[in-house]
Amino acid sequence: MNIDGVKIDGIFEKRLNRFVASVKIKNKSHKVHVPNSGRLAELLIPGARVILRKADNPARKYPYDLIMVYSDDILVSIDSTLPAKLLAAELSKDKLFDVSYEFVKTEVSYGKSRFDIGLGKNGEIFYFIEVKGVTLVEKRRAFFPDAPTERGARHMLELAKAKKEGYGAGVFFIVQREDADMFSPNDSMDRNFGEALRIAVKAGVEVFAYNCLVSRDEILLFKPLPVKI
Repeated sequence: MNIDGVKIDGIFEKRLNRFVASVKIKNKSHKVHVPNSGRLAELLIPGARVILRKADNPARKYPYDLIMVYSDDILVSIDSTLPAKLLAAELSKDKLFDVSYEFVKTEVSYGKSRFDIGLGKNGEIFYFIEVKGVTLVEKRRAFFPDAPTERGARHMLELAKAKKEGYGAGVFFIVQREDADMFSPNDSMDRNFGEALRIAVKAGVEVFAYNCLVSRDEILLFKPLPVKI
């Protein structure tokens, strides 16, 4: 998947709130948008090299998005909008797992809920997918979440409910970096999410994890990772 737009290098200074950070560009500080509500504490540290993308809308309050950060020499995508788009694009091209479907739809409704992706055939959605972007990697194991997420736990329980009602259901953890060899829920950060994921697994929800190859202009699914729940 191409990452379009004009890219600019910068040096991270500090996070001002969940969605705004201060970044130095050519020795001048700028406020930039952070498209990720996670803590990113191990990535967004003063002095870190980052990549910004210039916003298409010149009238926008913050003219740059902070889309990538270097962790040592590993480039990490932190744009939380990318994983669902990436997976939808890949599922439209290739069958990543053993489910036969005719079309892929994004932002699909289920009751009062909404999942990232639906797989369909004969004009009907029969398989729901929720996608979670992962940026935290420790000793080559990827973890989600990096901050408590009631919404994430709710998604897992909703997938379990859909499965019990006869739908197919799966969750994909897209690790937005290449240096991960396996995936686990981050129980030390959010035990409730881990328990909700395990409830979903017991209900028959499928769990997948992939790491990614990340460059300035492209992000690609790289390889499936073993999942240890």
